[in-house]
Parts: sequence; C-alpha cells; structure tokens
Amino acid sequence: MDVEESIRENSNTDVRNPIFLDRGDVAALLSFPSLINHLQFSLPLVSTSIQSPLRQNFPINPCSSLLLMPSWSTSPSLPFIGVKIVTSFPQNSARNLPGINASYVLFDSSTGQTLSMMDGTEITLWRTACVSALAAKYLVRQDAEVLVMIGAGSLASYLISAHLAAIPSLKKVVVWNRTAKKAQDLAKEMEEGESGSVSFQHGECLDEVVAMADVVSCATRSEIPLVRGKLLKAGAHLDLVGSFNHSMRECDDEAIGRGRVFVDNEAALVESGELVGAFDRGVISRGDIGGTLLDLIKGDKVGRSSSDEVTVFKSVGSAVVDILTAQLVYETRLIEV
Repeated sequence: MDVEESIRENSNTDVRNPIFLDRGDVAALLSFPSLINHLQFSLPLVSTSIQSPLRQNFPINPCSSLLLMPSWSTSPSLPFIGVKIVTSFPQNSARNLPGINASYVLFDSSTGQTLSMMDGTEITLWRTACVSALAAKYLVRQDAEVLVMIGAGSLASYLISAHLAAIPSLKKVVVWNRTAKKAQDLAKEMEEGESGSVSFQHGECLDEVVAMADVVSCATRSEIPLVRGKLLKAGAHLDLVGSFNHSMRECDDEAIGRGRVFVDNEAALVESGELVGAFDRGVISRGDIGGTLLDLIKGDKVGRSSSDEVTVFKSVGSAVVDILTAQLVYETRLIEV
C-alpha cells in the first residue's frame, strides 16, 4: 500500500485516532539520506504554497517562555497544518533537566483533524542537520575528506551523520568542544556507531583543527567568535548552525568576508549574529549574499564556483522544513502500518 492509498483509507473514517510518536519512534522512521532527499525534492514544489507566520514568543515568567511556530500548506502534495510548540526553561539546568522541550502537532488541512503528535525536539534535530547537509551537497568540494565538528551538544552527532550521508568523500571527523571530555566521548560514540571507513578523533587546539578542515560545522551558543577566518584553508566550507540572536557569533568577520555566503532562508539576514554584525560593520552587504538553500536546489544560484573558493552556509531554521520533516515521518509511519 503506497502513501496515497494509506491516506485515502484513513480518510474514509469519520474520526482518525492521532498517532503518538516519541523520540525513538521519530528516529526509527527517518534516515539521513531519506530526509535530505525529501527536502531536496519537496522544497521547490511546495515552498510557494506554505504559509509560515512569524513565531510567537510568550513570556511565562522572567526566565521562561512558550514559543509557537505554525505553518500550513495549500498544496495537494502537502495536505497538512503543523504547529511546533516549544518551551524554554533555562533554569532547568540546575534541576538536571532539559532547558528546551518541544512537541509537533500535525493536522489534516482539509478537515482539521489531528493526525499525529510527535517529539518536536527530535524533528528539530533531524531537520537542522539535514538542511546543513543538503546545502553542503552544493557548496562542499567533491574531494573533501576532513570534517571538523565544533561543539559536542545534542545536535553534533546529527550534523556529523548528515554530512557523512551527503558527502561520501569524507574520511575523517574531528570533534572539538570547550570541555574536552565531551569531545572525546562524542568521537568515541560516533566511532562505535559508524560501520564505514571514517575515522573519528577529538581535537585539543581549535585553531589547529580548523586549519586542517575541508568542512567546519559549528553548533554552539558562543558569543565569542570561535572560527577565525584567516585559518580557513582555500576551498573550505563553513557551516554555521548555533547562533539565533544578535549577541551570538560562531565565527569572526574575516570568515564572513572571505566566504561566499548562503543562507537557509531570508530570516537569517535579520536573526544571525554573524551576518547582522557583518552588515553593521560594513564587512559585507545584503547584496553580497549568494542566495538561499532554495535558490541552490532550483539552480537559480550557482553554489561552489571553484575548488579554492571558501563557502559559508548560515541556517536559523524555519517552520517550512519542520512541516516537511513531519510529513516524511507521518507518511513513512502510514506505509509501515
């Protein structure tokens, strides 16, 4: 039974029981190649049909907040309404609890019925990593061998796995983190879970590992630039994931100035600390931005233009890739039932 038949069969009943998918369920229904391919195929088809209002942020108390990120589509190939619900409780670190928790709710856009409730944190981790990896397919040198992962938090393993799926030439992964033990642990964990010929190690000197990298992926909340542009070797690709406000910066102005910069969507131009700061300081202008991920996929903008060019990709996330990821999870679940 294919996806369309499954959806029609479910639609024949007046009431559909929502499918509850926890973190493990979501992970089991996704693979990095499948999600990368789904985003690459679907974004050009549905990008103009998806409505994504600005996320709403409601303060719960001086430290905590509730965020709502809705989206919906008028395309027959994406008959859904989706809402990601996120709570931010930074004080949870003192309680040994996660500071960010999220749920994703998927509705039928023709009836309004609830179709599924999913772990929103897992949705975010997968889509963030796969957006970066998809951009890398257009921006990374075909002979790239060394990936440096800066940061060893929850997103790091997803970014590593997604890049390995998108860049088959990679042979070595080096993990760096301010807390060396976390970098060591992640490198060991990845090595134990990787069945291919890729080697994993941790790096102690950040400047040294950046200088050896063909691809640098950053997933931190740093407010002090970590990647120094002068150390990026010719032909390197820099992937920036962590910053989402003006005070956060994962690289310096020289990295932005040296690179040909692409973004996941236009929101990065007003949210990213690296880019907003570079605009304000006259390092680059908005007109210097090479394009968006959608531009790359559609071929409206050329990605890497030479083997020596430094490329930069900055992502801040969007409800569009959230709903596409939720679509793949839900439809894969229907097929497997």
